[in-house]
Amino acid sequence: MSDAGSDSEISFSVKFFGRLVVVRPDGMQILMEASAALQTPSSEVSDKVKKKKAKVHLSLSRSGIDILEYKTKVYFDSLLVWQFMLYSCPLSTVSFCAVHQMQPKLFGFIAKHPATDLYHCYVFQSQKFSHLLVSVVGDAFQASGQKQQNNILQRENNDLKRRLQKKDGVHIHENSGDDEYIEQSTSQDAVRFKSVGN
Repeated sequence: MSDAGSDSEISFSVKFFGRLVVVRPDGMQILMEASAALQTPSSEVSDKVKKKKAKVHLSLSRSGIDILEYKTKVYFDSLLVWQFMLYSCPLSTVSFCAVHQMQPKLFGFIAKHPATDLYHCYVFQSQKFSHLLVSVVGDAFQASGQKQQNNILQRENNDLKRRLQKKDGVHIHENSGDDEYIEQSTSQDAVRFKSVGN
């Protein structure tokens, strides 16, 4: 991943077989069944899914997975390129990601639709990078989990400070830097604590 910003991303060109509603949020069996259904679409799978077997760019970042389709056209000796966002899945909605057990060029992930209680399995094919992509999704998921854990701890810390302030008459003064000073004004001798932020 490049360090272009706090939410750097990496992009791969892959073949997209489509997405399919699935009954569970995880499991290799679910991925294998969805892969089979998307490779040989039956009458149950819509025509929209059948048309999705195209090259796309799978863009991974710490915040999510984006599936982008590029269209090109030659117009008066110029090449025009359009980019379309097919799907965007926040990383917090992804519940499973794996390489197909029997077909190592296939991989997929399962994500919950942000507006409904439905889970979709997204299936892709990559000639060389399927294991790498699953590993990168895992790394991004872990980084996202650490960020969420840090946010939870920060909220808990702020809540404890507020409770301490209400209970003991503690006043919290924050400096412009990472240092934080806490003054207790209820005792005769003022007590000061200095904590250096992480």
